[in-house]
Amino acid sequence: MKLSQFDYFLPKKFIAQSPASPRDSSRLMIVNRKTKSISHQRFFELPNILSANDVLVFNDTKVFPARLIGKKNSGGKAEILLLKKLRGNLWEAITKPGFSKGEKIYFPSFFGKITERHNYTSFIEFSIPAKLFLKKINEIGTTPLPPYIKSQVPDHDLRKQYQTVYAREPGSAAAPTAGLHFTKNLIAQLKDIGVQIEFLTLHVGLGTFVPIKVNDISKHKIHSEQFTLEKSVADRLNKAKLYGKRIIAVGTTTCRVLETCAQKVDKEGSYLLIPQSGSTDIYIYPGYKFRFIDSLITNFHLPKSTLLALISTYATLPNSNEKFTDFSKSLAGKAYHEAINKGYRFFSFGDAMFLT
Repeated sequence: MKLSQFDYFLPKKFIAQSPASPRDSSRLMIVNRKTKSISHQRFFELPNILSANDVLVFNDTKVFPARLIGKKNSGGKAEILLLKKLRGNLWEAITKPGFSKGEKIYFPSFFGKITERHNYTSFIEFSIPAKLFLKKINEIGTTPLPPYIKSQVPDHDLRKQYQTVYAREPGSAAAPTAGLHFTKNLIAQLKDIGVQIEFLTLHVGLGTFVPIKVNDISKHKIHSEQFTLEKSVADRLNKAKLYGKRIIAVGTTTCRVLETCAQKVDKEGSYLLIPQSGSTDIYIYPGYKFRFIDSLITNFHLPKSTLLALISTYATLPNSNEKFTDFSKSLAGKAYHEAINKGYRFFSFGDAMFLT
């Protein structure tokens, strides 16, 4: 498949620069792959859409202030985006500008030394103990935002805006944005009508940031991201699946963990979750058959991205009766076209889509 098959044009005015307020006032497009229907509601109406037969699975990762501004040897500005703690005070990060192995980046009272260079990232060893470094991150770090968001909001407020209300496991360089639409009150309402609520963790890293740059999308390699699916959660989800409940992944990160952990258990092709902690580089694009999830709540994604490839997969063969030829001709593509015509807000702070 060619990268050009996953393209669409989005006028800049539709890129959301701030979240909806309140969070659940965002718009919700419902796309039904069986009936090919597209309908429009508000996110706070979710309790009228879901039932006690539904399970919502959330990613409870927490965005930390991963963007650090330091200085080069020359005194010029240097920027670090922390992606993943490797061990002790050694981190994987993106640097701007690029640095050579052995170079140092200076901050008040400590420095970071480049120990390895890779295609997109560097390994950086910091000069202070790990616990102290984490404290310093919270003091001098700022919230990392995607480049298409030009927010002027103070970082104190941004740390709240760019965080789900249920976040609890620090480790992400970006928010699992489908979850930003949920309020505590909305989650309580969903519980009241019997919707099962479950949590797993995937720390969002470079896999989210790196665009597809190869013409043949199958040649693209997704950077691995750390995740945890607890045994108690896997057991409850497996039980729900066996009872015929609808498993709804809140966000593509949740989807990727569930699909990573789903293992075939019989000749009929049934899959159950195997609890585990590790890393995943699962790459979902048309032709992939979903193993465990039934539905997906997600935002509207960038052209030519792995996330657009994932949602294209949901509504095409072998997951529906529609053959994928080009995003613009697919059900998902038609939904995006309608979203633009109706003035939906796109990307991280934008509106939501429920693929069912």
